[in-house]
Amino acid sequence: QVQLVESGGGLVQPGGSLRLSCAASESLYTFYTMAWYRQVRGKQRELVAAITRSDNTNYADSVKGRFTISRDNAKSTVYLQMNSLKPEDTAVYYCNVNKYGPLYWGQGTQVTVSS
Repeated sequence: QVQLVESGGGLVQPGGSLRLSCAASESLYTFYTMAWYRQVRGKQRELVAAITRSDNTNYADSVKGRFTISRDNAKSTVYLQMNSLKPEDTAVYYCNVNKYGPLYWGQGTQVTVSS
């Protein structure tokens, strides 16, 4: 069972930045993809950004140019750097990994963008 622990969420003003972290309980090399999703209450969970084992990345159109996904294999941690935040980025953000089939989720971290 893979454990994922997110951190870094909080309240930030529009235009501000946050960096989310997702610490995994095992080596990132065991995962095919690592990703960040977000969900607003009452809406479907949506993909924000993903990175593969070979470092290919993809982003939701709404965050391109503002968010960056990266990973530190030595720390078994995946990051989401979020810049130029907007109120519509407010959501619970979840870390996700695909272990060549099985999917695992973190508990989520709240990001609120408000003045």
